[in-house]
Amino acid sequence: MRAGVVDEHGSLMDTARVGTPSGEDALEDAIAGVVEDLRNRHDVSGVGLAVAGFVAKDRRTVMFAPHLSWRAAPVAERIEKRVGLPVTLEHDVNAAAVGEYRFGAARGAHVAALIALGTGIGAGLLLDGKIYRGAYGVAPELGHLTVVPGGRPCPCGKYGCWERYCSGTALAATAVELLARHPGRSTVLARETRGDPGSVTGRRVAGAARDGDPIAQRAMTELAKWLAEGLALVADVFDPEIIVIGGGVSESAPLFLDEARERYADKITGAGHRPLARIRAAHHGDDSAIVGAAALAVDAAKAPGAEVGVTG
Repeated sequence: MRAGVVDEHGSLMDTARVGTPSGEDALEDAIAGVVEDLRNRHDVSGVGLAVAGFVAKDRRTVMFAPHLSWRAAPVAERIEKRVGLPVTLEHDVNAAAVGEYRFGAARGAHVAALIALGTGIGAGLLLDGKIYRGAYGVAPELGHLTVVPGGRPCPCGKYGCWERYCSGTALAATAVELLARHPGRSTVLARETRGDPGSVTGRRVAGAARDGDPIAQRAMTELAKWLAEGLALVADVFDPEIIVIGGGVSESAPLFLDEARERYADKITGAGHRPLARIRAAHHGDDSAIVGAAALAVDAAKAPGAEVGVTG
């Protein structure tokens, strides 16, 4: 988990990091601990918690978090008792979208989408600065749009989901496939991983691509292709003014974003006859969720001063 102290201008003043334990009590103790660590150094008036999971519309309860132990858990109330501060919950990508709308790449946009490329794909949609949640608070799950029927299996139970082809995990999977097809090719990536597919990560592939590795660069091209495919679907459904690319993979945006923009412009329905959404990398990078969570804590608390944003 990462936490940061954010001022009223959206500036990240201080950060802290702690491991994510299993078990509800241990998890909540860890959150309280990292908040207290930052609170000892700053005057803090509220806490925003960005969660990779389904958050109830009242932003007090985590209904389900696939990588955490919470199930219908009153997380805000529990953390408030531990830290003595008001706590606001939000889906992590919704929080990132708010951070970029208030203080970053989507500032002032009437319809803005944020696509977070990390282990999978998360998405957030803002309409005039307000989060679109759907009828039950879980929209939009764009990472599980099917882009390849019968394609790569996804932990969600389906096959061919967008995030299986366009994410940090997907980047590693594509590189492994390419290395298997070209076993005799001596590349930076092949030498680093020495035939061990499990040691191939998205971060390692991106680093090899920067060093000119042809296998890694081809994997980045594949990522750009699938990003464009998905962005065209997003644009056809939501017609956003701007699409912000966030998440950990966005740190490597110079390796794939220009190509994705070009492909997207050709893939969108009515190409050449309609305005195109601007596509930008997140101004705050992987810290957007921390900034947005803190901003939402300000809104909920209606109090001046610095806030702590926490994201897993």
